Amino acid sequence: MIALAVLLGVGMLIVLPSSPSHAATATAAATGSGTAIGTGTGTGTGTGTGSRSGAAAASPIVIIGIPGLRWNDITQTGTPALWGLTGKGGAGALSVRTTRPNTCPMDGWLTLSAGQRARLANADCALPSVPVVAPQTSGGVTPPQGGALAPGWPSIKDDNADSPYHAQVGLLGDAVHKGGQCTTAVGPGAVFGLADGSGKVDHYVASAEKASAADWTRCALTAVDVDDVFRVFVSAGVDAAGVQVPVAAAKRSAAAAAADRHVAKVLAGIPANATVLIAGLADVGVKAHLRVAIASGPAYGPGILTSPATRQSALVTLTDLTATALRLLGLPKPQAAVGSVWKNEPSKVTPAEKIDSLTEQDVAAQAIHNVQGMYFWVLGGTQLIVYGLAALVLRRRGHAPGSRARVLGGTRIMALFGGSVPCASFLAGLVPWWKAGHPSPLLVLTVLGFSAVLTALALAGPWRRSVTAPSLVIAAVTALVLAVDVMSGSRLQIDTLMGYTATVAGRFYGFGNQAFSLFAVASILSAAWLAEYPLRAGRRLAAVAAVAGVGVLAVAVDGLPAWGADFGGVLALVPSFAILGLMISGRRVSALKVGLFCLVAAVLVLLISYVNAQSANPTHLGRFWQDLVNGDAWDIVARKFTSMVGSLERLPYTIAVAIAVGFLFFVLIRPTSRQASLMERAYARSETMRPALICALTVGVIGTLVNDSGVVIIAVAFSLAIPLMLAGSIRALELDVRNGGTPGPERSEARSAPAG
Repeated sequence: MIALAVLLGVGMLIVLPSSPSHAATATAAATGSGTAIGTGTGTGTGTGTGSRSGAAAASPIVIIGIPGLRWNDITQTGTPALWGLTGKGGAGALSVRTTRPNTCPMDGWLTLSAGQRARLANADCALPSVPVVAPQTSGGVTPPQGGALAPGWPSIKDDNADSPYHAQVGLLGDAVHKGGQCTTAVGPGAVFGLADGSGKVDHYVASAEKASAADWTRCALTAVDVDDVFRVFVSAGVDAAGVQVPVAAAKRSAAAAAADRHVAKVLAGIPANATVLIAGLADVGVKAHLRVAIASGPAYGPGILTSPATRQSALVTLTDLTATALRLLGLPKPQAAVGSVWKNEPSKVTPAEKIDSLTEQDVAAQAIHNVQGMYFWVLGGTQLIVYGLAALVLRRRGHAPGSRARVLGGTRIMALFGGSVPCASFLAGLVPWWKAGHPSPLLVLTVLGFSAVLTALALAGPWRRSVTAPSLVIAAVTALVLAVDVMSGSRLQIDTLMGYTATVAGRFYGFGNQAFSLFAVASILSAAWLAEYPLRAGRRLAAVAAVAGVGVLAVAVDGLPAWGADFGGVLALVPSFAILGLMISGRRVSALKVGLFCLVAAVLVLLISYVNAQSANPTHLGRFWQDLVNGDAWDIVARKFTSMVGSLERLPYTIAVAIAVGFLFFVLIRPTSRQASLMERAYARSETMRPALICALTVGVIGTLVNDSGVVIIAVAFSLAIPLMLAGSIRALELDVRNGGTPGPERSEARSAPAG
């Protein structure tokens, strides 16, 4: 285990990207370099009256928030201003998820304010309240002359400070003021986006139409609220069940055109060298969608937006907007702001091609959302049918040996097919199913097709006669596919049935909890069954070395921030592989040793977190170290523990776990009719079958306890481990049937085929 920690420590130094200094990144040019770095040099001095009249920035920043705007709202004739910005600037899909499944306009504006997921608690999803302007007061506070005060700010601030994300609303406004610059808010929502810690903005204009030429150049940072798209949904209302009444396409197009006219008004008033950031920063209706993100200005030429927060081309997040504005102003990002700077990948694609591609990205997210829940029901139901058929087949003894062997062979194929479905759900991302007129059916067919290919591969060669080799093929391919994917950018993880979606925004790169569970179990099974070969040759040390080698690679792929970036995965993988190594070596596993392995895992993951915290763009591992240093880590642990316990309410997963445990005991492990249990037959033919099962269960149990997805982890682990174990056990019984019912090691097959 010490060697494991040393190897991973060295690996981090090699794999982790270097951390450029703030000074270096703040002065880098962004024209054609793929990097968006601000050159704002505006300075200002306070007036002493609570208002700031800072000198205009050399390149002022204008944020235009258009709640509800989607890419399919933008057309060349209907929205010419937005179409033009899409062509001459960077464009991307914007994930607007905050603290709720559906982000309201106030949630979006407050998230801009905090640089962290924020909310307006206990309120309907309505338009922002009208701000307080002088000579009015609110709570005894008077807004600055010419400025405004966000109503209800103290309660908003306290609520978000107590939320699970501890968002510091007012962070953006405070950072701008600390840098000696001022803020201008145009429209009610913009006041909530730019308000400082006291709820104030320096200058306020009710709408873009009422703004003078001086208003557009007065401050370094201006935000504009354009709410036409959201208003049309508010006017439509909701039905008796609280569901949004559909809005006619013509009305939505008219609303988008009205918003475009406001954008054109802004563009006509701002300086030619201003940077414009457009964000469709909220949802409308009951469905979460990807929204519009556009950046145009000196740092953003024609291209595609991306962000270190997502590591995905053409995908950025709402929390990135705060970090981007601060960087463009030349101001440091406070630690409480979690987003990253929007970057621009130069591209020569036309506006139409950009919009089509970004619209398809949302289509993929919606298709996954529509079938993901049903997928797990179908996966669990199908495996239940396989388990039931297997139970019937295994307990019926009336058939002749040849006939019984054929039935067992068919059941084994079904088990292997079931074990291949999880991997196939990721491989489906290689096919552009989202481009089809009916994407959901094509997605299902694609998954079934890849499952068939994997099953055929498992049974294609001479290894098909082995007890463990076909299962090893599927386990190894699953681990390899997931490893290569996260090492090359996590392209197969996003918008995948067992991965994550941009609208849910739980993750954008690395291993999500479901993918981790698959990868962990696949790696454990692969290591165990690979060790079968040297064990049969009497080379126990080589078998242990094989387990150690796979273990080091698996922990590195899962835990390093540049790849899997998975905190809880390291805690589960290290002790599980250590136990597997002990069992393969023939040594005793004790509670003391398991505790020591868990301690090593904790030290290792903290080491990874510490190193990552020193980088320019730390992942959640690095932020955990920062929270640990600041004394806030317990809140994160408590939140994840609560989520883990709450996962028991996820009925599909809980039912799947109950069924899998029952199948393990009553069918695989329990002896029947004075005969050895099915697993005992497999144990007799494979020395590594028992360690594989025990350690697969171990990584599932530990993963369940240390991850916020809880029961989902072990349910997904069972979805791979049980079918593959069943396939191996059935093959062992099949061999016994053909040998007259006598169990024994697989020696005779070793001469004709690799046995595993």
